[in-house]
Amino acid sequence: MSKLDEMIAELCPDGVPYKPLGELGYFYGGLSGKSKDDFTNGNAKLITYMNVYSNLAIDTEISDMVKIGENEKQNTVEYGDILFTGSSETPDECGISSVLTKETNEKLYLNSFCFGFRLIDKDLLLPDFSKYLFRSEEIRKQIKRTASGVTRFNVSKKKMEQVVIPLPPLPVQQEIVRILDNFTELTAELTAELTARRKQYEYYRDLLLTFGDEVEWKTLSEIARYAISRIEAREVNAETYVGVDNLLPDKMGKTTSNYVPLEGRLIKYDIGDILIGNIRPYLKKIWLATDAGGTNGDVLVIRINDRKAVLPKYLYFVLSSDNFFVYNMQNAKGAKMPRGDKTAIMKYPIPVPPLEEQERIVAILDRFDALCNDLTSGIPAEIEARQKQYEYYRDKLLSFKEVTA
Repeated sequence: MSKLDEMIAELCPDGVPYKPLGELGYFYGGLSGKSKDDFTNGNAKLITYMNVYSNLAIDTEISDMVKIGENEKQNTVEYGDILFTGSSETPDECGISSVLTKETNEKLYLNSFCFGFRLIDKDLLLPDFSKYLFRSEEIRKQIKRTASGVTRFNVSKKKMEQVVIPLPPLPVQQEIVRILDNFTELTAELTAELTARRKQYEYYRDLLLTFGDEVEWKTLSEIARYAISRIEAREVNAETYVGVDNLLPDKMGKTTSNYVPLEGRLIKYDIGDILIGNIRPYLKKIWLATDAGGTNGDVLVIRINDRKAVLPKYLYFVLSSDNFFVYNMQNAKGAKMPRGDKTAIMKYPIPVPPLEEQERIVAILDRFDALCNDLTSGIPAEIEARQKQYEYYRDKLLSFKEVTA
């Protein structure tokens, strides 16, 4: 019998109580009444949507800032709070959780597209236990059922109050945290190695794409245009429909869609088109299309005018650069969910060396990319295996017998 089994047999042999969130605490909203200017030269730390979405535990070493007035009334995030993303393109991506697991004296503010939950009795759940519990399969099933919508899904806080969670004794929570932390630490080490390889690749990509007056420069509008042709939703499937959520943030491609619209007209994309996420926090997502299909208004489809003058893969490498991302962010419009400025994007300057030089650059970057993949070929596979192992044990460890009255 494992240590955890012994603890359960001793501390909760008949099961553990299950309670709805509405009986345990209350929900609160993120920032309200903010304009785009409030996110420039801010004086307080801001927890972004992606900070919540991407992390089991909130990253407090952040540079995102917001302006908060001296007497301004806004909700702040406290130690132990569970934070959730409020909306997404699919129900599966709604209500993704993260927990503030570190005590801090700094005031932390939550972006308006997320919301928080605060326990009345903070001794009921260890913050490090909460970070695993609210991403477990059983709790995620309940949270997904709280989302509704058509093209974009939103979580209902009222329905979230009905989500039921187990409340095991604190020593049991501590032991589960110890076990699961070991899994996540191994995965984090592998992910850090893969990230280092990709950063190395990005460095050489940007170096090769640095030009001066020795080459001709053109605006993006002089060499490409936005695709405007349409395709019926019924003509696409999970493989050929691309929503902004399906474009990968590491710019390696796209994933199969979990959501496919059943009706309406979509923007048609073809092989060789470049698809760019056009809504924050997805502005850094980009894909060189390897098939044809359809997408929605949150994705820009850029089509080269003359592929004998500019190679699609060359332009893809240029638009994958950090320079373009920074430019896009600087020109984004809107306060709550900024969008890329389509007019400004088409003014972005593109170096256009002779076709032979474009081919040379593409060949070098392709080889370097292949070299990186060869060197780390086992890392993505091992990360996936570790992740599946972690998810299996997480869901197994977080399944408790319910105590009966």
